[in-house]
Amino acid sequence: MSGHSKWSTIKRKKGANDAKRGKLFAKLVKAIEIAARNGGTDPSSNAPLYQAISKAKSNSVPNENIERALKRIDGDSDSDELFELSYEGYGLYGVAILINCLTDNKNRASSDVKATLSKHGGSMGTPGSVSYLFERKAVFQFEQSSEELINLAISNDAEDIIEQSSSITFEFSASNFKKANEAFLQNNYLPSSSEIAYVPSTSINLSIDQFLKISKLIDALEDLDDVQDVYTNFDIQEKDLETLLSD
Repeated sequence: MSGHSKWSTIKRKKGANDAKRGKLFAKLVKAIEIAARNGGTDPSSNAPLYQAISKAKSNSVPNENIERALKRIDGDSDSDELFELSYEGYGLYGVAILINCLTDNKNRASSDVKATLSKHGGSMGTPGSVSYLFERKAVFQFEQSSEELINLAISNDAEDIIEQSSSITFEFSASNFKKANEAFLQNNYLPSSSEIAYVPSTSINLSIDQFLKISKLIDALEDLDDVQDVYTNFDIQEKDLETLLSD
């Protein structure tokens, strides 16, 4: 199981303070706004908007925040231009990192990402240096499992199923995001996390001590205003994950 899903599990179990939660909400709303600006405010005909709204809801963004974002964009042609950027780099222990940004200032985003990587023992890579290690997937995570839930995922073309003691994760092709999401919701299964994510094809196993060091870099990157998502190819053992969740 990729470190991205385990990282999501740890963050969700540990919770976040109000400031970090507010920043996360702002980033998720920003993703909704740019998807609506690029493809219209109707999620039924705008797949990126549908995905952005689903991800926001799975992270408990209030419906009124989502509705206000759509109203701001609908008919608004005067908003600042936002750029979607991706950066590639390396962390400690050779961990590959993909960083997706939404920004109105390309120079600031690049400078902040580079400085943060350097500060925490990482480095910026060239385009293509690590992206080949990842594949876009529709990823759904649930707190509890059941035979019915697993069968539902299988019947909707799940490509991979990863069971843990604290959660279960299903991976689908990215193009199947809407189909799978609606199947889960129609059967009253609400995912704790749903998104189009970059899943690594190979992983680097880390000890708890190594994970704690690399997590400082991931935290720092995610804390940057321009950064939307951070994907890595680290992994940790199930027993180590349980130790981290129990601390």
